[in-house]
This record gives sequence, C-alpha cells and structure tokens, in this order.
Amino acid sequence: MDWTDLPLARATVDRAAERRADPELVAGLRALDSTGVVLVHRGLVATVADADGSALDLLAPADVADAAPSADGWLFLGADDARGYLALVLADADADAGTEADPSVPPADLEGFAGGDGAGRAAAERAAALQGELVAGRQWSHLRQVGAAMPGRDAGLGVTAVALAAWHRTHRCCPRCGTPTVVAHAGWVRHCPTDGTDQYPRTDPAVIMAIVDADDRLLLGHAAHWPERRFSTLAGYVEPGESLEQAVRREVDEEVGVTVGEVAYRGSQPWPFPASLMLAFRGTATSTDLRPDGVEVTEARWFTRAELADAAAAGDVLLPMRASIARALIEEWAGTELPGA
Repeated sequence: MDWTDLPLARATVDRAAERRADPELVAGLRALDSTGVVLVHRGLVATVADADGSALDLLAPADVADAAPSADGWLFLGADDARGYLALVLADADADAGTEADPSVPPADLEGFAGGDGAGRAAAERAAALQGELVAGRQWSHLRQVGAAMPGRDAGLGVTAVALAAWHRTHRCCPRCGTPTVVAHAGWVRHCPTDGTDQYPRTDPAVIMAIVDADDRLLLGHAAHWPERRFSTLAGYVEPGESLEQAVRREVDEEVGVTVGEVAYRGSQPWPFPASLMLAFRGTATSTDLRPDGVEVTEARWFTRAELADAAAAGDVLLPMRASIARALIEEWAGTELPGA
C-alpha cells in the first residue's frame, strides 16, 4: 500500500498561501482566460467523463462571470506552472448533501451585491438565473464516488473547494459577537468588521483504525445508519485534550468493547464531508470479545483474510468505497485488492 498516493490526498497544485492576502488576487485571476474555475454546488463538483474515469469540468472565468457579480463566492485554490485556479460556489453549493438551504441566507456569491437599488436587484436576479442554468447544464459528482478515478490535480482541487465551501456556509457570523463576517484573503478568512477578529477554515481530526488480534484477524463494524451488509473499520472524532493514540483506544473500547494495545500511524487524507481529516492507524487488540454499543455500531465481526475475500466476492459484505482511507487500511491488511466498488 502506497500511503503517499491515497485517492483524495494526491494534490499537485501549489496552494500559494503567500498570495492570499493580495486584495486584487481574485479579480486578477478572474481577468485571465487561462484561469481554471471549479464549480461547486451543494457539496458536489462539476465533472466530465474522460478516458481514465472522471475529471473536473474546469471553466474559464468568462464562462461564468455574469453568474457571480460579487467576489465573495470565489475562492482561491492555488496555482501550478500552467495557471491559477478558483472555485465558484453556486447558490446553496456549500450545503451538505440532503440538507435544505436556509432561505434567509443569501448565496455566498451574491452577498453584498443585491443592494437596495433597482440595478443591484436586477443584476442579482440575472446572476441567480444564470446560476440555475449552470447547475442544470452540468454533471455533478460527489468526490466520495469519483475521487479515486480523478487525476491527482483534480482530486486535490475538488476536496479543497468542497471543504472551503462547507466552511463558509456554517461560519457566516462572528462567534464572539454574532456580527455577519466578510470574506477576506481570497476565501481563506472570514473577518468580523465589529471586533476585528478573523476566523479560519475548520478541519476536524478523526481517527480511523484497522484493529487486528493475535491471530491477525481484522475487526470490522456495521454502523447503525449504513445500508445492510456494509462493514468498515472503526472511526471517530478526536476529543479535546486527547492524543490520536488515546482516541484510537477510546473509540474502539466505546464502540465494540475491545481493548487496544500497540498503535501505529499509517497515513492521512482529507474527507471534507463536511470537514474531516482522516488519520489512519493500525492497532493490536489485547481482548477479542465483541460488545457493540448498539447506538453507533450495531454489529462487529472478526475476519480472516479468506473469510473477508469470500464474503466480499459473494456480496455478503459490502466494503467501503475506494476513495476512502478505510479501503486502504483494509486492503493493506488483506495484501491484495478486494472485490467491490
């Protein structure tokens, strides 16, 4: 298993963080035909099929200029030797899949534009109509499904765009005073004009672990909200004041009642659905009795390599998708690629 080549951790574009403070950065990139624009809508990215699987449907700024009259919906993703990259957040683009948008909150890209005058309202209405056309005329994909089939550049741009979009939707107001914040630093800061504080994009660390016993059997669990037959490695968020290793041991004990001894770090990848960073570990169980908590995990099983391969081939066990780091952990233990999407 190559832990440097995980599906959603193959970014090749320079983030160019030193350029973000330039107040003219986004406007300058919007003026260049060479700039690549990633469209984001409700946690999905615009894609096209190619010979190798899937790729981002990158547009030129001129293709979408009238649909985004304000700078607030544009996010700087970085640059490579060929060009710079922006994300354009369409109306409700940063809502979690399946979540209705708050009608009282204007789309990020129209904030500050739909002013009180007639011209401003007309332009905002025109922009909204054009955004609707953009949404209707494109193929929209979830990175969980297509990320593994994308080139590294596109996967990296996609996860950054989706993560930033989700953060902007949920952090519109200052946590200290409640004042609506304004977008700054090319989409990487939200600034409070009242108390002067800045808020930065949030990432939530989560541990995910392949736990094996003395017989080298792998522990997999079934979460309460998953489809039938879906099994994966256990995972959970890191709590305040807790090390990653402590989180691994606590989560396994809480979810299935197994005690874990030695823990070793394997790798990480972003999982911006909406804001996780998955930190993968391998751990050794010092007990084997399984007691699923019945709340988060309703079933847990130990598998030998042959048992899991046979169950996956027969469809009796559905493994996690190939874009996930859980799949990497499982296949590293198995020593081979396993059946299933």
